[in-house]
Amino acid sequence: MIKSYIVDTTYNNMRLDRWLRNKLGNIPQSLIEKSIRLGKIKINKKKVKSSFKVKTNDKIDIFNLNFEGKIIQKKKSFNPSNEIIKSNEELIIDNNENFIVLNKSAGISVQGGTKSKKNLVDIFAKSKIFQGTKPFSVHRLDKDTSGVFIMAKNRETAQLLTSLFRLRKVYKTYLAICNGEIEKNSGEWIDELVRYNNGKKIIEKAKTIFKVLDKNSNSSLVEMKPITGRKHQLRKQLFNIGHSIYGDKKYRSSTSTKGINKELMLHSYQIKFMIDKKKYTYKALLPDYFKNLLKVKRLSFSNLK
Repeated sequence: MIKSYIVDTTYNNMRLDRWLRNKLGNIPQSLIEKSIRLGKIKINKKKVKSSFKVKTNDKIDIFNLNFEGKIIQKKKSFNPSNEIIKSNEELIIDNNENFIVLNKSAGISVQGGTKSKKNLVDIFAKSKIFQGTKPFSVHRLDKDTSGVFIMAKNRETAQLLTSLFRLRKVYKTYLAICNGEIEKNSGEWIDELVRYNNGKKIIEKAKTIFKVLDKNSNSSLVEMKPITGRKHQLRKQLFNIGHSIYGDKKYRSSTSTKGINKELMLHSYQIKFMIDKKKYTYKALLPDYFKNLLKVKRLSFSNLK
């Protein structure tokens, strides 16, 4: 049995694997790769890679494949109230014709998933700011991390910004309050971080430039500029040197976060990038709970407002 599809303009220049998920459901990447390799998915009668960019009017043939039972659980939908929409609109730092920048609150996901419901993409999809279009998430920021976050207003800008992040042409600065006194005042952390994908162990090189802004025998305030963008990179690297971030329930020393606070003390403070020779720099004010812990731990930050 063959099922054929014609690509419409909405999906022009989209990766084949993403097109398959948009049309057929959240199919595991491993199944997509296997089906393409066996010639069960073709574009214009030709075998291509999963990264192939489909074009308007391309014909996609799927041979003898039934994805039922293989589709990953769908993302939970979220229908935000007007109050939630307004409160997140108030966090916007910049709103221009191509993207918005906001100071994301901790505790909210960037986009929906099987585990998280409340998310920025669904919230701003209902906002008047995105009337006639939809929000595009162009980079990651952990649910429990606060700070600078960007969403594109159109597919072209989304692709441009995504490529800038991928090519490491977006320069990010994070602040963290961590347990204990970091001995070295500045330098680089270069690690081989481990993660698992469908049970497979993956080792990734991670690099971060750091500078300790203030410290005492109890705690440290550290500025971090990640060169690579690994999952939970900064949290893992601080844990590896024995200085877990306060509020980190996943990567923590035995007593580093007990009784201190509920929030993760990691903040995306600044983002810098360039488009068409124009420089963009955005800073996000520190959350109140972050400033309060600085005072409790007797740490100072020169840009504290």
